Amino acid sequence: MSSAQETITGRAITLADLLQYQNGAVVSRTLVDRPVGTLTVFAFDEEQGLSEHSAPFDAIVQVLDGAADVTIDGTVHRVTAGQIIIMPANRPHALRAVERFKMLLTMIRG
Repeated sequence: MSSAQETITGRAITLADLLQYQNGAVVSRTLVDRPVGTLTVFAFDEEQGLSEHSAPFDAIVQVLDGAADVTIDGTVHRVTAGQIIIMPANRPHALRAVERFKMLLTMIRG
């Protein structure tokens, strides 16, 4: 178990408090990294994002704070705090923060 993981294991945490926003940047912190999947928290400054790509497994975005546009197969979906969106395996997707935005990304490799 990594030291970063040890600091959150076995206690209640507030996901949105794990990372602070940084001007003009995307920051991330991996909480769990296992062969079956990962949990990673991200904080995006306004207008920051991830360029279009695809992955061989499903990915779930859970919005913790703010709002983002998630594009899947060319269709834009606005997601806001409290919502989730599933990005299906092998389909192109991208995201862009329309305002400062935090998310939990769950990648399932099985």
